[in-house]
Amino acid sequence: MTNTGFERGSNQHIRIHVLPTKRFKTFAISLYVGTPLKEDTVTSTALIPFVLRRGTSSYPETIQFREQLEELYGAGFGFDVYKRGDHQIIQFRMDTINDSFVQSSDKLLDRSFAFLGEVVTSPAKENGHFRSSYVQQERDTVRKRLESIVNDKIRYAGERCIEEMCKGEPYRLHPLGERKDLPGIEPEGLYRSYEQWLQNAGMDLYVVGDTTLEEVEELVEKYFHLNRNTSFEYKTEVSSRQHREVQTVVEKLNVNQGKLNMGLRTSITYGDDQYASALMYNGILGGYPHSKLFVNVREKHSLAYYASSRYDGHKGIATIQSGIEIPNYEQAVEIITNQLSDLKEGKISDLEMNQTKAMIRNLLKEIGDSAFEMISYDFNRQLSGKERTTMELLTQIESLTKEDVQKAAETFQLDTIYFLRDQKGE
Repeated sequence: MTNTGFERGSNQHIRIHVLPTKRFKTFAISLYVGTPLKEDTVTSTALIPFVLRRGTSSYPETIQFREQLEELYGAGFGFDVYKRGDHQIIQFRMDTINDSFVQSSDKLLDRSFAFLGEVVTSPAKENGHFRSSYVQQERDTVRKRLESIVNDKIRYAGERCIEEMCKGEPYRLHPLGERKDLPGIEPEGLYRSYEQWLQNAGMDLYVVGDTTLEEVEELVEKYFHLNRNTSFEYKTEVSSRQHREVQTVVEKLNVNQGKLNMGLRTSITYGDDQYASALMYNGILGGYPHSKLFVNVREKHSLAYYASSRYDGHKGIATIQSGIEIPNYEQAVEIITNQLSDLKEGKISDLEMNQTKAMIRNLLKEIGDSAFEMISYDFNRQLSGKERTTMELLTQIESLTKEDVQKAAETFQLDTIYFLRDQKGE
């Protein structure tokens, strides 16, 4: 397990984070580009990286673009679009072999930056804007991805629970945006959105590998032609909604199996000192196969095909997911809410404490084995403003008592019950 070890710098209002190490045979490069989640920009922002991956000014055809990666000894390139708290994050990733392992005359890190810089800042264009064929095709790609959520009822129920729970909040939005907005996005308008995004988004560039901060700063200067004049800072908005009556939403669709989802709010976020306790709370509740939900709802009472929980520490929200037989709805709600009550009353066994600590310990130790996991963990400090190494978090986890977990449990309040059921019945 490492301390952060990242060296920090900046260039053109891009925050630069470099971990010089000879441990890996590759250079891991990640560029995070983050903006506030907003209804009027979420769909166009999500579409941008799909269009950018189609071609650049030097390699305008998609086949040339892919050949360029082959010339980098089969470098990996990809991107993700997701949300962290109330922010929409686009992460570009490159994985390039270190020159010392191949017969290469030029520096592969340099060539990787030339490629990534061009992808992000110099896309293929026609008439001064994005190629219309690329925009049209990638609108279809995003539409299909959004449609696939509707077809996957587990994901659909999860998204709908968040939508209902966070009405009027940015967090309700899906990071890929909304299908209804896609047809109206034209190449000219999308290009204008892209220019604003480049100018105003938060940018964090990470490199893990056998390099130095100075080298990376020079490469950014050389290949990222941005002329940015602002630097966007992330802010964590704790869900300030006052505790309210639990709302119940029942939706009917053509399904055979019921999907029972619940949303909880907590005041504890990633930047809090109680964050370790909230992680333990989620682990004991439903994070692992030994958790209360799995054991009591699924194993003991055979009420659920699956039952688990997740915690978003950047938003202060936990969600419970379960798949149940439709007639078992009331019994399932009762048994799940009993688990929440037991945690608030401190009904936690030594075994639950020890097993959960062991699971979290393993996860934290594994972070040090993967360059991209180390990058992802460090990016949490950018989002939250909280410096906390994996070692520090592990030490906090190890020292937690049942009372600490109980105190955290008292902050988690049930907010929304969402049930997706068939069209028959009441």
